[in-house]
Amino acid sequence: MLLRRTTTLLFAKNLAVQPLRRHLSNPISPVNQDDLLRVCTILYQQQNSPESRLHSKLTSSNFQLTHEFFLQVCNNFPYSWRPVYRFFLFTQQQQEKNPTFTHSSVSFNKMLDVVSKSRNIDLFWNLVNETAVRRLANGKTFVIALKTLGGARELKKCVEFFHLMNSNGCGYSVERLNKVVDEMCRVKLVEEAKFVVFKMKDWIKPDGVSYKHLISGFCEKGDLIEASKIWNLMVDEGFVPEVDAVEKFMETFFKVNQFGEALKLFETMRLKRMDELDVSIYRLVIKWLCKKGMMSRAHEVFDEMCERGIQVDSLTLGYVVYGLLAKHRVREAYQVVEKIAVVDISVYHGLIKGLLKLRRANEATQVFREMIKRGCEPNMHTYIMLLQGHLGRRGRKGTDPLVNFDTIFVGGLVKVGHSKEATKYVERVINRGMEVPRFDYNKFLHYFSNEEGAIMFEDVAKKLREVGLFDLADILERYGQKMATRDRRRNRLPIIEDTNI
Repeated sequence: MLLRRTTTLLFAKNLAVQPLRRHLSNPISPVNQDDLLRVCTILYQQQNSPESRLHSKLTSSNFQLTHEFFLQVCNNFPYSWRPVYRFFLFTQQQQEKNPTFTHSSVSFNKMLDVVSKSRNIDLFWNLVNETAVRRLANGKTFVIALKTLGGARELKKCVEFFHLMNSNGCGYSVERLNKVVDEMCRVKLVEEAKFVVFKMKDWIKPDGVSYKHLISGFCEKGDLIEASKIWNLMVDEGFVPEVDAVEKFMETFFKVNQFGEALKLFETMRLKRMDELDVSIYRLVIKWLCKKGMMSRAHEVFDEMCERGIQVDSLTLGYVVYGLLAKHRVREAYQVVEKIAVVDISVYHGLIKGLLKLRRANEATQVFREMIKRGCEPNMHTYIMLLQGHLGRRGRKGTDPLVNFDTIFVGGLVKVGHSKEATKYVERVINRGMEVPRFDYNKFLHYFSNEEGAIMFEDVAKKLREVGLFDLADILERYGQKMATRDRRRNRLPIIEDTNI
């Protein structure tokens, strides 16, 4: 009885699942939540029972089997293949008695997704074969299959999958190959994607898009040698590198500190393909030139961008403002900001980051107040920058317990029930020796992003004001108000603007 109650509570939390778009032949029908809870409980409790016993239990529950019902069951077991697969076998039996119920591409893809997450490759491959035989495979099936098989290093099966699908109605298609390669590269399976592309060359000739995805994948991985090989191969085959691939290459060169190579590539684009240069590439070049303090060169690129009639976006302006401040050209930075009609968060971030680099944390906080006053809502990055500016990247540990962030952080973790995290942090502090552990502001804010955190930040803000730290108090209090309930946010007071109280 206790187990049954526990199981019922376990599934009750997961039943509010938003319906997805379904295949037209299987319109969405309402699901009886009591039936769903009962069936999921049976599947959970009887997942290791003999087939006859499980089927008897399910049959006696008298639920209405529909396409939507099957999907909802799958949603309640997102990482557990056994209940889903055994329910699928039951539906196969019921399909003979209930001809109105049929599986579709959506239901098979849902089941494949669940099995893929459990890494049961043998069962997954059997289901892939069944999907192919029933001719229910679509683009999503290809993505699920190749990501799963590639992730498990089943490279021969990756190639075999294309041949299997071709023999069952899904012909060889470069568009489908490109979609699969793109998705594999996004999840860091670029080596596996390359294997598939080259092994399938006799049946599917890769195009410029295929090579672009591989180049982007290797650049994301930081493997410039392999990316260069793909680039040369693409050029040898007569394809012109797409602008996206060029931009990704330039970005990677910048990241690995090969500024000369990145700028050479940019100059080549300016000479041969000037018409294809857009705001994205100009922004990338300006961003890194400003980071390196090469402001005269950044101004040249910026002026060229304006002369060509390309609309300058806020991100680019933010980088320019930061670059000027980093070179101590504060007046020019403020003049740029004053000329902008609508200042958004990107420009404010450039201003705040630049001022913090100059160790002008109080002035950065004043900009923070100004952006709130103008209706520009700060995000998590804003708060992290400001806290690092006031407290340093490793936090502040002082004699005054009111401003000792080790105490605030550990005490707060315990209060919100993260005792294990608190213990780990204390161990790091005790054993740090000469090397002080970096204070994780992201975690600090994340743990207190709730109503309890709002109350805690109010208390901390009061204590900080008692010792004269008004800027820090305003930042934390504002974050607490942001995390408060809707009613409290509606009634919150405006932030204090005068720091000389």
